[in-house]
Amino acid sequence: MVKFPEANQRLYGNMFVCRKCKSKKRADPAKIRKGKVTCRNCSSKALRPVRKK
Repeated sequence: MVKFPEANQRLYGNMFVCRKCKSKKRADPAKIRKGKVTCRNCSSKALRPVRKK
């Protein structure tokens, strides 16, 4: 796992994955919940947080 908080923030902080095309996007979680952020590839609003390995 990630040992440093700086690396943890860089890899997983505010990072979301599109449920349809699996592309990653960094965005504010409040905007994600309101549905204001779309995927840059497929224009979908279905985003989920990235899973921590």
